This record gives sequence, C-alpha cells and structure tokens, in this order.
Amino acid sequence: MGQVRGAERPWLSAYPPGIPAEIDPAALGTLVDLFEDTLRRHPERPALQCFGSRITYAALGDSARAVAAWLAAQGFGRGDRIALMMPNVPAYPAAILGVLLAGCTVVNVNPLYTPRELTAQLVDSGARALFVLENFARTVEVSLADVALERIVVVGPGDGLGLKGMAIGWASRRVKKAVPAYTLPADRTVRFEQVRRLGRTLPRPTVTIAPNDLAFLQYTGGTTGVAKAAMLTHRNIVANVVQCQSWFCIDGEDGHARVMITALPLYHIFALTCCFFLFVRLGGCCLLIPNPRDCDGFIKTLRANRFTHLSGVNTLFNMLVNHPGIGGVDFGHVDFIIAGGMAVQAPVAAKWKAVTGTTIVEGYGLSETSPVVCVNPPGLAEWSGTIGFPLPSTEVAIRLADGREAEPGEAGELCVRGPQVMAGYWQRPAETARATTADGYFRTGDVAVFEPDGQVRIVDRMKDMILVSGFNVYPNEIEEVLAGHPGVLECAVVGARHDETGEMVVAHVVRRSDETTPDILRAFAKTQLTGYKVPRRVVFHEALPKTNVGKVLRRALRDDPPAS
Repeated sequence: MGQVRGAERPWLSAYPPGIPAEIDPAALGTLVDLFEDTLRRHPERPALQCFGSRITYAALGDSARAVAAWLAAQGFGRGDRIALMMPNVPAYPAAILGVLLAGCTVVNVNPLYTPRELTAQLVDSGARALFVLENFARTVEVSLADVALERIVVVGPGDGLGLKGMAIGWASRRVKKAVPAYTLPADRTVRFEQVRRLGRTLPRPTVTIAPNDLAFLQYTGGTTGVAKAAMLTHRNIVANVVQCQSWFCIDGEDGHARVMITALPLYHIFALTCCFFLFVRLGGCCLLIPNPRDCDGFIKTLRANRFTHLSGVNTLFNMLVNHPGIGGVDFGHVDFIIAGGMAVQAPVAAKWKAVTGTTIVEGYGLSETSPVVCVNPPGLAEWSGTIGFPLPSTEVAIRLADGREAEPGEAGELCVRGPQVMAGYWQRPAETARATTADGYFRTGDVAVFEPDGQVRIVDRMKDMILVSGFNVYPNEIEEVLAGHPGVLECAVVGARHDETGEMVVAHVVRRSDETTPDILRAFAKTQLTGYKVPRRVVFHEALPKTNVGKVLRRALRDDPPAS
C-alpha cells in the first residue's frame, strides 16, 4: 500500500504521540520467522501457562518442530490444509506452529461443531489431516462417513506439558472425564505425544515459506449465515501483529513480565493474533483458559496468577463482573484490558470500571482483516463507546449505498483497505468480488459513522438492521438501553415480521428475577427510545444462544419465532 496523505486520513492528527502513520508489513517476514526470532532471543522465557504449569519457548519450539517433522514424514507439505479442532489446551499452540513450520495451512475448527458442521468445513477446505482433542473425537468418528482424512492426531488435555498422570492437575482431569467413547481407524490415528516422540527423531523439513503463502483458512459468517473461509496469508497476520505492537508502543524488552489471559479460543482470530502471535512477538506468556464458561474456575485462575493483559468480548466481561469472586482478583498489574468480537455495552463497561478499577479498551476487527482495523488509544481513562482510530497503514472509508463518501456523523458501510486485509474467500471468487469495492476496499457489512476527530463509531450490522415502517432501527442501541435496566442480566434484539409495520422489534432477555416483566421493560425503554424502537415483544430465556466465543447468535433468535 502506498503512502496516503494526512489530509485523506484525518485521524492521523489525533494519534497519540509515538504512534507511526505507517508500518513495514515485510519487517518480520513470515509467522515462522516471527516465532524463530523470539525462540532465538528468549528460549527460557515462559511462552504458555495452563493447568498450573508453564512451558518455555524452548520447549514450545521443540514440540512445534517435532510436529512439523512428523507432518513432513507423512507426506504433507507446502499448501496442504491441516485442521485443528481444540479448545485452549497446551498442544494447540504447538500444533499451530508445527503446521506452519511444515509449510502447511491451518484450518481452525470450532470443537463444538456438530458432525454436519465439521463435515462441511473439512470438505470445503480439503483438509488432509486433523488434530482433535479427545473430548471431541466422537464427532470426528461420525464425520468420517463423509470425509476422507489421511491422518487423525488425538490430543489429550495435558499433552505438551511434559507431565504424566496425576501431575497434569485437577483441571485437566475434569476435562478428561468428559471424553465420550469413540472409535477411529487404527491405521490412520495416532496420539499427539507419539507425534512428538517420533518427530524428534526425524529430520526437520526443508521448505521455503513466503509472506504471501496461505497461513490460515479462517472460517467466518457463523453468526449471520453460511460460513466461508477467509484466506489469511503470513503477511496478513504479521502485518496486524506489527500494527498492534506499534499502536500500544510495546516492545519485547519486558516481555517476560507480560502475561495475557487468553480466554477466547485460539481458533477465533482475535485470540489467535492479539493474544498468541502478538505475545509471541513480545516474548510474553499466554495463560490459556481451556473452558472460560466455567466462571468459578476462571475466577480462581485469575485470583491465583499475576497478569498484565486480559482480552474478551462483552458477554465474557459481563459474566466475570457479575461473579461474587471478582472482588478478590488483583488488577493492580494490568497494562490494558482489550475487548473485541462484539460491541461492548455501556452498562457492562461502567460496572467493569467500578468493580475492577480498569477501563475496557475497545477495538474492532473481522476474520477477513486478521482481525484488527480500529482500536481505542492505550491508557484510556474511560470507556469511549467508539472503536477508536484506524491502525497505522490502515485506510478506512464510510460509503453510502450509491458509493459516495459519507459526511462526518452520517451512517454508511465501513470499508477497509490495508496489509491486514485477506487475500479473498477460499474458492469463492464471486463472494470475494461482492465484498470488494472497485478501488480495493473490503466491505465489512457494518454500519458506522466518523466522529469529528476521526474516531469510528459502529452503529450495527447491516444484516441485523430492522426496518420498522420505513425507519432504520439498530439492535445495538436498544440492547444498550435494556442492558441498563437493573433487572436485565443480558439481552439481544432482533426483527420479526409484522403485518402493519413490515418488521417489529423483539427483545430476547435473560432477567435477574421474575419481578422483571415485559411491561416493565417496555416502559423503561419508552423513557429512552422513540416509539418505533420500543420492543413490541419481550421474550424471556434462561440463556441466550451464543457461539463458543460468546457472541450472541441473533440469527438463531430470528429463526426461532417468539412464543409470547
């Protein structure tokens, strides 16, 4: 991307001191170069922590190289797709790095997928091999009726720690108990620890890896429609790592003291780039949380460990801040708390600040942008409600339906151009063309406005917008109002068909007590929203449907007609 004049990027004048307008996306080479550079400089620093044990960069490098050697010995090489189906267990980072060292492409798979979903992703990606945590091996067994995998590597929860038996701790044993019976073909199946042992005896693969090689097939679209794979190159991810490092003005000199609480799964692009690869670049430590939904265990881990960074989504922060044990967590060493993946609601941000004394710094990104596009400045005193400024070397435009540029404060589609933007959708040229403007911007599908100083504010997803009697209604606005009611634990708003108005607003709510009624919530909404935005219908739930990352599945709520 060429130089862009400051006048065309008004946000540059509002950048905090020390943040460059441009980065060199080629500075670090590939993800393999990035990892091996840290391995040379900081072999004895802790790279990972999980189940109460730490893994140094030297040990992680040993495991990754063994995985790479084993893959090469099985005939897998440059461009081959290898699927990984695990939560945040210690073997996952070693598998990611091993696949990349072998010159292959990682296909990240949600371990909670059904056999149908797994089959669709394996067929679409053309994955030749799969690494799977044993807890989910039964899903793989069912999928094998329709998928021809050449090799299956079964992972135990404590694999990669170098520990045996009871030493992997109570948390790992709890995971182990959740293993359903499964049968996989013996001639194609091997355990992860066998891969490590065999790989150490094999020569390291000699493969040339280039920045434009495909590093990840990152599937996206699961909350709004059919999943498709964003093709992310080594250059895409490395560029975003450099952009984030430049934005937060952090280097690797004090990396040994940096600990990122990694609760979002590494198969999610936010955690993959911002928790894992960024902290590999810094020589920092990722404290892996295998099951963030176990709030008691999560809080116990936070209370037992010194940490400097925590990343999450709105639902995760809401869960933690409403747990009675949050008061015992020490936030005194925190550098920043970063949020992405979905909009942070003002009541959640306010309660988080009141309880923890730390401010949530909100950013914005997508799988297609590796992921970060915009982020608030570091050292933010109060949650801003915006997604901040575009990162260095990132061009952002807000376009109207006719392609014209929106005026400041005028809502339009957020479009992005920069070195972190994907190469396209895997085997979907028509989809790639639809998502790309004539001048090379990626169309995000999000509705946004520019603030006067160049900050960006997200209004909502274009697909989630509700049209009531010709008026645009954005669910985020209504959700934020309802979340401010003391009787609401969490909520989601969708549209439903209505004979008179075309669509109507339906609020799906998890309430704190039965005393909160639909009439109470509608009356509360009327004090802050114009009439057509007030929910016509309120539906109560024990829990809202979510992805494993914690994003509410509005699509599932739209597809399930309200009963009351």
